Amino acid sequence: MSALRIAAIRLLCPDPAATAAFYAAAFGAAAAPHGVALGAQTIELAPASEPPGAPAPSESTGFQHCAIVVPDMDRAYAHLRGVAGWTPISRAGPERLPAASGSVTAFKFRDPDGHPLELLAFPSGAVPPAWRERSGLFLGIDHTAITVADTERAVAFYAGLGFEVASRGLNRGPEQARMDAVDDPVVEVTGLTPPGGAPPHLELLRYRAPGPIAGPCADGSPLATRIVLAGTGAPAAMLRDPDGHRLVRAADR
Repeated sequence: MSALRIAAIRLLCPDPAATAAFYAAAFGAAAAPHGVALGAQTIELAPASEPPGAPAPSESTGFQHCAIVVPDMDRAYAHLRGVAGWTPISRAGPERLPAASGSVTAFKFRDPDGHPLELLAFPSGAVPPAWRERSGLFLGIDHTAITVADTERAVAFYAGLGFEVASRGLNRGPEQARMDAVDDPVVEVTGLTPPGGAPPHLELLRYRAPGPIAGPCADGSPLATRIVLAGTGAPAAMLRDPDGHRLVRAADR
């Protein structure tokens, strides 16, 4: 059996067909078994059994987003603005983060069901190898990011599954505040790579300031996103990490 990898991200939706139509219009996503494909990555769409609640803010442990790589942020953002149904998280459009935060340009928003998403553009000359040979306006999913209350506790949990720390950073400043819609944030950002490689990889977000907010939700809620794992070490039953984020085996529906 292959090494453990993130095989898909599973979103729970009030109407999966309507969500699939939005992803096709917004990102050119193609139909895939149980969901849609963005480049080589898969977003599974499953019915939600609970009504949508209030959206989780960025500093809530109920927050989880998927980062979609774009080679041209201006064109990608202009295209997204022509599609109805989404709502912004970022306060002032795409933000170019300072060099200390990687010099990436990013824009956060929510799909019609309230699932957080991010458009992510790497600076010229610093595009990761996985994205250099891709073509199109929306290339695929670089990572899924989860907000955690304690970075080292979360790292220890995911290390038990074979994930390794690939990067650590500390993001702050007015650009981060506008992007996350959080006042005066200080965010520990930790990249984790699964044994089977990436993309997508996992990113941990821990808000030192203003501090994490506990964000539990019901298993059937649209906020209860699943990280779908495949390969050696995939869980036999649904796991929850220390902050309640859900991990399931690829064969499980």
